[in-house]
Amino acid sequence: MPRLEMFQNRHQGQRAVLVANGPSLNLMDLGFLRREIVIGLNKIHLGLHRFRFYPRYLVSVNPLVIEQAATDMRRMNCVKFISETGKYALPEDALTHHIKTRNLPCRFCGDITQGVNEGSTVTYAALQIAFYMGFHEVIIVGMDHRFKYEGKPNQEQIVEGADDNHFCPEYFGGGQRWQNPDLLRSEESYRLARQAFEADGRRIIDATVNGACTIFEKRDYQTLFGTTP
Repeated sequence: MPRLEMFQNRHQGQRAVLVANGPSLNLMDLGFLRREIVIGLNKIHLGLHRFRFYPRYLVSVNPLVIEQAATDMRRMNCVKFISETGKYALPEDALTHHIKTRNLPCRFCGDITQGVNEGSTVTYAALQIAFYMGFHEVIIVGMDHRFKYEGKPNQEQIVEGADDNHFCPEYFGGGQRWQNPDLLRSEESYRLARQAFEADGRRIIDATVNGACTIFEKRDYQTLFGTTP
C-alpha cells in the first residue's frame, strides 16, 4: 500500500485525541478539540456541528457503518482510513485511503501498509494507525465501553427506535443494522495496544467521562486539556 507509507511517523512525538462515539460525548464541552489533532471514528460527522470541532483523520472499518455513512464520509474534508471491505461504498480518492483489515487474535499491527487487526472494535484499528503515524500519546474520549443489547456478541441486529448506545439517537436508530459489541474481545485488543505503546515508550490515556473500560490509564479530560467545568 504505497499511499499509506506517506503517513509513517508523520506525527512523531505529538499527541492525538481519539474521539469514539459513546453517549458520554454529550456530557463534555468538546470545543477544546479545535486545538488538537483529532482522530474521529465511524459516524462522528453526526455531531460535528454541535461539538464544534473537526477531525484531522477519520477511521472506519465496519462495512455496515461505511455503507450507511458513505455519502457523509465522502463529503468530509479530512484524511480517511477506510477498510477495504467497504471500498464498494467508498472508493479511494485524494483523501480516502483503503486499508486491509483482519480479525486475527493476539496481534497488534505496527505497520499499516500490511493491514491492521480490527480486534472487534474500530478503536483498536485507530490505535494501530496512530502508532504508525508516530503519535507519542493518544488520549481517548467517548469510549464508554457499555452497551444495551440483546443476543450474542457480534450478532447482527436491527435497531428500532432511538439508539441509546451512541451520542446521537439516529446513529443506528430508525431501523438500521448494527452488530452487537464484543466487549471481552475488545478488552483483549486494548491490552495488546497498551503493551505495544508502552514497550515503545509511548502511552494511551482514557479520559472518557464515566467510562467503564479499565485497561488504560485514567485521567480527567478537564485536567488534561485545561478546560473548566
